[in-house]
This record gives sequence, C-alpha cells and structure tokens, in this order.
Amino acid sequence: MNPLLWSARGIANALGLAWWARVETRSPDAVYWFGPFVRRRTLEAALPAFLDDLRGESPASLEHHCLRTRRGEPLTEAPDLAD
Repeated sequence: MNPLLWSARGIANALGLAWWARVETRSPDAVYWFGPFVRRRTLEAALPAFLDDLRGESPASLEHHCLRTRRGEPLTEAPDLAD
C-alpha cells in the first residue's frame, strides 16, 4: 500500500476526521470497526466485501453505520473478548 495513503489515513484518524464503519452483529454479539478511510465514498465502496465476509459467520442480525471518528485498537469488541 502507498505510504502516503497510510500517512493521510493516520493523520485523518488522529484528528478524528477519518471515516469508519461501525458494524454491530447479534448472535454472535460483537462490534466490528472497519477503517480508517480518508473519504466516505472510498469506505462505502470497500464496505460490501467486509459485510459479506461477516455475513459468512451467519449472525442473527447485522447493522452498520458510517461515521467520522478517531479509533484505535481493539477493532473488534465482543463480550467474550473482554477477559
């Protein structure tokens, strides 16, 4: 991947300007973060493949929201990962 793109993503994320998808699933209960992206349309173009991958785990439900925020690790939050 282009180092300048990683730099732009890192700066955007540090400033809280990066685009992320917050994906919630039920059964398994988890929140997945997909990003960062500099542009919303780039996130929206990449998101279907990520959602298809999650659908392969057969969750009972799947919801997603695109938002601008600052994120760090962990990128997967689940009750059984809290230990």
